[in-house]
Amino acid sequence: MALDAYASSNPNQVHSDVLLKSRDACYKARDAFYACLEKESGKKLTEIASVGLLYPKECSNSRTEFVKNCRSSWVKHFDREYCRNKRVQRLLDDGDERKGPMSLPQPYTFKPSPPA
Repeated sequence: MALDAYASSNPNQVHSDVLLKSRDACYKARDAFYACLEKESGKKLTEIASVGLLYPKECSNSRTEFVKNCRSSWVKHFDREYCRNKRVQRLLDDGDERKGPMSLPQPYTFKPSPPA
């Protein structure tokens, strides 16, 4: 509803942050931040991002670029998506046999016993 009211009050305004060049800059900043998270995964998590995402201080510069180049709603979306993917990956990689890809029993082929 609020978006409709906003769009109707500014019908000719083009938002530069949704144009291709700006989206590409956002995606590059996002990829750089999450690559830093993966690279520095062994370090102590001291900084807090949106939706409860924690990251090491070494990734602060890339996080700042990410937040600067992307809309705040996109940042929250990408953070949620990253957390969800990490949670799923953690469940799949767990050592418990009940988790991860399901292994189905192999079909049994009957082999007659040798004659006695």
